[in-house]
Amino acid sequence: MAEKKATTKKAATPKAEAAPKKAAAPKKTAAKKVEVAINAENVGFKAGDVYQALAAAGKALSVADIAKKANIAVEEAYLGIGWLFKEGKVRDDNKLITLA
Repeated sequence: MAEKKATTKKAATPKAEAAPKKAAAPKKTAAKKVEVAINAENVGFKAGDVYQALAAAGKALSVADIAKKANIAVEEAYLGIGWLFKEGKVRDDNKLITLA
């Protein structure tokens, strides 16, 4: 009869075990506080930024889009829009702002 060769299995090391990797949780960052100087000069400049962004777009924009195109904070966009509403230069159109 033929003899069988004895085979030995190596014990698995902890490194060899493939544990499923967990996705890293996104880092939470503190919200940036925007400090806006509330005076007639600053608000007037923000109104000009908003007006220029709307004129360049040529269509109605959301407040977030206005802030993005004008490169200002959303809070500053609201100040400028308020100024322009008071002067009658903008109007709302289904939650969008457009030139009057």
